[in-house]
Amino acid sequence: MRMHVLLDLVVLGSTVLTLPCLAQERKIKRSELPAAVGQALSKHIEGATIRGFSEEKENAQIFYEAELNINGHSKDILMDAAGNVVEVEEQIAFDALPKTVKEGLQNKAGKGKIVKVESITKRDKLVAYEAKVMTEGKKSEVQVGPDGMSLDHEE
Repeated sequence: MRMHVLLDLVVLGSTVLTLPCLAQERKIKRSELPAAVGQALSKHIEGATIRGFSEEKENAQIFYEAELNINGHSKDILMDAAGNVVEVEEQIAFDALPKTVKEGLQNKAGKGKIVKVESITKRDKLVAYEAKVMTEGKKSEVQVGPDGMSLDHEE
């Protein structure tokens, strides 16, 4: 019995200690964006439908995300408080991908069906492609690098 209680305390303690490291996100209104972010976003949202805004705290740094629909596809733009674009995730048609990327994603998806693909760009550099996969009713994600090869770490 003591061992079971001790194990529960260890699991609980490690969970509580890792929670601050995870990204925290909250939905916000456009009026809550810092002026620099609002100004920088103005050039990105022309012609887009705005799905929403959020504030994210990750590793003690605050970021702002705009979720958009542009010409029928999704585009999420993450900015720092100064209005610098940190990351862009943009939906791409599977058929428009290079052959090596399609093959890499399909290999990682296995028997699952790829339902959506996004490019991930950080600081103006394409770093990965991410696919949303449905396998027997369960959702998952897989990523490959710009060359279609496996990544050392997820982006």
